[in-house]
Amino acid sequence: MTPEKHRLQMRIVDIRETAIPLKSKLSNASFDFSEMTTSVVAVITDVVRNGKPVCGFAFNSTGRYACGAQMRARFIPRILAAPPETLIDESGANLDPAKILAVMMKREKSGAHSERSIGIGTIEVAIWDAVAKIADKPLYAVLAEKFSGGRIPERVFCYVGGGWYWPGQTIKDLQDEMRRHLDAGYTMVKMKVGGLPLEDDLRRIEAVLEVIGAGDCLAVDANAKFSREDALRYAHALAPFKLRWFEEPCDPLDYALFAELASVYAPPLATGENLYSTQDVQNLVRFGGWRPQSDIIQVDPPQAYGITEYARMLDMLARNGWQRSALFPHGGNQMSLSVAAGFGLGGSESYPGVFGDFGGFADDARVENGTLSLSDRPGIGFEGQAALYRIMRELAGL
Repeated sequence: MTPEKHRLQMRIVDIRETAIPLKSKLSNASFDFSEMTTSVVAVITDVVRNGKPVCGFAFNSTGRYACGAQMRARFIPRILAAPPETLIDESGANLDPAKILAVMMKREKSGAHSERSIGIGTIEVAIWDAVAKIADKPLYAVLAEKFSGGRIPERVFCYVGGGWYWPGQTIKDLQDEMRRHLDAGYTMVKMKVGGLPLEDDLRRIEAVLEVIGAGDCLAVDANAKFSREDALRYAHALAPFKLRWFEEPCDPLDYALFAELASVYAPPLATGENLYSTQDVQNLVRFGGWRPQSDIIQVDPPQAYGITEYARMLDMLARNGWQRSALFPHGGNQMSLSVAAGFGLGGSESYPGVFGDFGGFADDARVENGTLSLSDRPGIGFEGQAALYRIMRELAGL
């Protein structure tokens, strides 16, 4: 089939969004998730496979609320109003996410990234899901071909995020949770800190270490809770444990405090889930004292303009001496898993059983020795996650 013929057929016919409540009772040091919602997006194309239109899906990860108002008012109308031939790649056989991102960014003022980056990023990731399905390949394979020299790992390292503050939780409950994670195949866990006084959190950490062993198998996450004084107190108290990393000790844009912490805390630090642009991450590595040889960056692609922008971010980091192994995308879902595999990153995280239909991976995914094998389903692979795909299928009218 000629490219001209493809151009006559290749178009986006609709983009739909809906808001879904997470219905979660868990909390971290900064907030609880009782009101949390997420946007689910369906990008419907006129490409037909097995009698049904090819649809790309995504959701705006976890930790930020549904953002459908911006999508419906600005981003979706811009895409649907653009001439279809301006949204396809050079071959004419598929959509071009970079071109579609540029269309969504028309008439947008510089700065204030989080006001739009989540809505744009969620749509853009759904576009990539459609692109991979049209190519009849898993998304990680498409990303590896385009951004990573075609190198696809056999398995992806995956750590588990747990240790939340549950109502009535005891130290034994926390230890039992960590044993379940180890029994499920994980070799590294992450737990919350900052929701209790320092002395109590230290007891929790010591109790978890009794279960998992070495400090480099445990990370802690303060969810940007601490003032300068508390951040430094925690850094001093945590240093002897030699943890895998100390995540989000302070406000994500307090680069001066990050730099101060990096000067006194030798083990790895981590942040990034609340940074939403290449410029934000560039400021972190320029002014935050971030150390390429040890520290971790955890940007969440659907919340930060999507995968095209994530690739640009990786290029910027490479120019500043960073290896891809230092990146662990936030999210704990199949989107972050595809990105970690496709770009050859350090690994992915997992949130089993805490975000309802939106946490975890395909129903047949299994963690073995801290790693996940990769599905051969085309696209991101939501079709292998029955409860979540039911929501997506209903949104698309499939």
